[in-house]
Amino acid sequence: MEGPLSTAERIDRLASLVRDAGSVVALTGAGISVPSGIPDFRSPGTGLWENVNPMEVAHIDAWRADPERFWHFYGNRFQTLEDKEPNGAHRALVEMEARGKLDAVITQNIDRLHRRAGTQNLVEVHGSIDTSSCLTCGLAYPIADVRRRLEESEISVPHCDCGEPLKPDVVLFGEWLPQGALEESYALAAGADVLLCIGSSLEVHPIAQLPGVTRQNGGAVAVITQGPTPWDARAAVKLDGDVVSELEALVAAL
Repeated sequence: MEGPLSTAERIDRLASLVRDAGSVVALTGAGISVPSGIPDFRSPGTGLWENVNPMEVAHIDAWRADPERFWHFYGNRFQTLEDKEPNGAHRALVEMEARGKLDAVITQNIDRLHRRAGTQNLVEVHGSIDTSSCLTCGLAYPIADVRRRLEESEISVPHCDCGEPLKPDVVLFGEWLPQGALEESYALAAGADVLLCIGSSLEVHPIAQLPGVTRQNGGAVAVITQGPTPWDARAAVKLDGDVVSELEALVAAL
């Protein structure tokens, strides 16, 4: 009876799958950005939602009802994210894309780190902190301008030139995911011979359905995530160590 594979053996198995694949797609969650100093959402003691109810501060109704409270939370979030840099895991995916071994990255993250690392084909299904928009007149403002407006506001709410409060161009609780991004994600997952699920709990729907889409269309699912996911038993490979070293080792093995 075969014993558990070592980390090196699992990376070799994953490298073999990637080498033989016609299409490889990465799906990334908060765990890929933790090495950049960005806390994930649910880890005990450090998670973003550990001491705050997301429905009270990150819901579209909260933005509408109390923009000041909403921006008190999101202003701090912007400050936390704005100076963060991509890490080796982001750069490993850029290297795979440059070598023609990765078709696209689908990310649940709003932190811009994939884009800043150099990923070309990127689907940001939850939006990005890069801009905030006015839902009344439609004008969009870059993050540096939003921060300035936030700091200059007497009530700590950034306003559009038309006078209405701005909303970050991220998907809040209570909002639908952008239809175009969702359709592109499903198409990429359906066409993938290998779906690399990196740093995601695979529990947030509808994106959590993407591994099933890949499997239904004959592809393999690989999970590179610390902690359990619903796909661990069905994954062709599960890696649960340091995401940077594991992705760098994968690139080295290709």
